[in-house]
Amino acid sequence: MKSEPGPHSLPGGPLPAVVVNPVHVDDLVQLHTQIARVCAELGWAPPLWLETTVEDPGGGQATSALAAGADVVLVCGGDGTVRHVARVLAGSGTPLGLVPTGTANLLARNLAIVLDDPAKATRIALSGTNRAVDVGRVFIDDRAEEQVFMVMAGVGFAAAIMAGATHELKGWLGSLAYFVSGMRALRGPSASITLAVDGRIVPPRRVRTVVVGNCGKLLAGLVLMPAARVDDGLLDMVAIGPRSILGWLAVTARVLARRRRGHRIVQHWQGRTVIISAEAPQQAQLDGDLVGEVRGLRMSVDPGALLVRV
Repeated sequence: MKSEPGPHSLPGGPLPAVVVNPVHVDDLVQLHTQIARVCAELGWAPPLWLETTVEDPGGGQATSALAAGADVVLVCGGDGTVRHVARVLAGSGTPLGLVPTGTANLLARNLAIVLDDPAKATRIALSGTNRAVDVGRVFIDDRAEEQVFMVMAGVGFAAAIMAGATHELKGWLGSLAYFVSGMRALRGPSASITLAVDGRIVPPRRVRTVVVGNCGKLLAGLVLMPAARVDDGLLDMVAIGPRSILGWLAVTARVLARRRRGHRIVQHWQGRTVIISAEAPQQAQLDGDLVGEVRGLRMSVDPGALLVRV
């Protein structure tokens, strides 16, 4: 079903804006041609094309798209680019369309958006239906600026995987880069972490990683947080604390079996707010973006804040 023109639609049709991370695109001209062709076929105006930079990874482009009156904002990039655009679009009423071109594309996987077919993904973005999804909001240590995440945020091992999966390694191995990086980080140290979930203090524990998820699916069909739903108004948390390689094997078995209860080294919680406090600084990541070493993360869920075309 063709989308109805929005309030800012141009005489030639509703206006799509495209935020593109050029690092993740092999042929920008070809991608532009594919998207423009679908826009014309569906009666939309020619797309407003906005490329990200190292200095501005998506937020400024999303702001420009809203200022131009875009009826939908397509994101061509990975989860990091989506995160920066989502931060601006959340609460605006303007939907986000996913045209996955990153390495992991976890939000697209969790929403069953087609991968490796930009034309088909563009059709979904322009003519699909709006789904209201939750946004995770984060304050890091005493920094005043609020961040967001759409997939997962984590400290410890989860962030070490992202740090080890360099751009060069991902260019060479694709999504296998995360597996290689994870194997390298298996023997890293544990840390003393305290959690507060909806104001309830979880006693300090030594863990390798804590992950807070807006959704639960990883690569290769693995599901880290089986109860997580992108639109349930809740954040899901998992703390993983193996002490040896055998412990990691037990963790792997539980992830494969999608079990949530009954094991001391893999523990799950759900809530609307969560505070992570580390005894010593820990590497942290938001949707694959490293944010440096932190002592604390204060997170909350913003239910249904972002419209995504599905």
